[in-house]
Amino acid sequence: MKTNIKNYPDLKVAQKRDTNKTVFVNANFDIVSSLKPIVEGDKYFIHTLGCQANVRDEETMRGLLSKVGYISTDNVSEADLIIINTCAVRENAEDKVYGEIGNLKKYRRENKDKIIALCGCMVEQPEILNYLRTTFPEVNLYFGTHEIPNLLDYIFELKKGETRIIDIKSKPGEVIENLPSSRLNKYKAYVNIMYGCNKFCTYCIVPYTRGKERSRKFNDVLLEVRDLKKAGYQEVTLLGQNVNAYGKDLDEGYDFADLLEAVAQIGIPRVRFTTSHPWDFSSKMIDVISKYDNIMKCIHLPVQSGSSEILKRMGRRYDREKYLTLVKEMREKIPNLSLSTDIIVGFPNESEENFNDTLTLCDEVKYENAYTFIYSPRRGTPAAKMEDNVSSKTKSLRFRELVKRLEKYMEIDANNYIGKTCKVLVDGESKTDQNMLSGYSESNKLVHFKGDKNLIGKIVTVKILESHTYSLIGELVNE
Repeated sequence: MKTNIKNYPDLKVAQKRDTNKTVFVNANFDIVSSLKPIVEGDKYFIHTLGCQANVRDEETMRGLLSKVGYISTDNVSEADLIIINTCAVRENAEDKVYGEIGNLKKYRRENKDKIIALCGCMVEQPEILNYLRTTFPEVNLYFGTHEIPNLLDYIFELKKGETRIIDIKSKPGEVIENLPSSRLNKYKAYVNIMYGCNKFCTYCIVPYTRGKERSRKFNDVLLEVRDLKKAGYQEVTLLGQNVNAYGKDLDEGYDFADLLEAVAQIGIPRVRFTTSHPWDFSSKMIDVISKYDNIMKCIHLPVQSGSSEILKRMGRRYDREKYLTLVKEMREKIPNLSLSTDIIVGFPNESEENFNDTLTLCDEVKYENAYTFIYSPRRGTPAAKMEDNVSSKTKSLRFRELVKRLEKYMEIDANNYIGKTCKVLVDGESKTDQNMLSGYSESNKLVHFKGDKNLIGKIVTVKILESHTYSLIGELVNE
């Protein structure tokens, strides 16, 4: 198959960090008038895997496609355009993509005009892209995280006769404003405040796939949040691979604490942020979080390991004691703080003592929630080249032990809610019981209760009656 390779990924190029200032560009929609008559009324299907940044990317793609008259469908078989928006953080996310593409082959065989596209972090890796393009000839469009604004141009080229396009630049990337967005939720919104990461933790592929840290301008973020408030949104989550590095690449004189405070002052009922790196978490940030009631006192603070030795090999820039000192300051200054974290089990050559350090850190912090993973080597990262003497069986045993330890404290925390009331932003019907509504508390607890559907999108008071560790059951309090 003839392939138009515009740009091909290179991890060595992706690793470079220049000192140039962030470049700001306004989106260009010149292609719309040419493409719209060709695709208007066609249907598209997008499946997104991975983090909130990928979800936000999907919303941008939806906005672009709507601009030329594409119609969204949940039925992949009737879609004229199928996009798989991929994740590369864990191996199982990649395995899902391989399986999904295999299931899509028949649609392209049935209709050669159908476009099947792969984008996201997974295709930014040269070895994986090489495998994909040779194994799945049915995929006729590959584009990277930096190339999403060019989606309509690719579709036009394919409609005009190109058979296959690959465009993945291993470059820092610009900040592109004025992109359209079709949001997936009417009441809760993600707001990008920055892109990329400069930390280069030894296990992580994200700095290679997402590029260098690039902050949006202070006033551009605030403008977006004000528009969301006018539209009736109840919650915004400020997004970045490392949100508390915000502003370091700009000359505006603002840091993340300044931005967080300004967003809180706009008056949206709930403000959250993710993800924060402990190394960049300042006392100034803690003071701002404590000061404003509409900044949720629920903070995700990835630790990854409780061992200073492992943290050093991970390149995390803090040790166990510094992390615990930060947690202590946060608990002292922020009443009713709820802490969640990420933990990796089985990092190369993790000893029993190293693992025990993680268990004892969990005993000390008593996380309210945690995302746990068995280490998954990412090709191109330093950790993938490390020798590892820990067996898969040992890693699995440690993983189960860690989950059991974490669930003990999560259960205690959940039980403490029984008999108390909490504010819940109602998302919709429960996924497991249509007679129940579901939503999240200020501390990000999933709460189920009976109520009328007209409550969806509103913040209500719920009294908690039962605890199920990962969710709570309650009853609506009439106000």
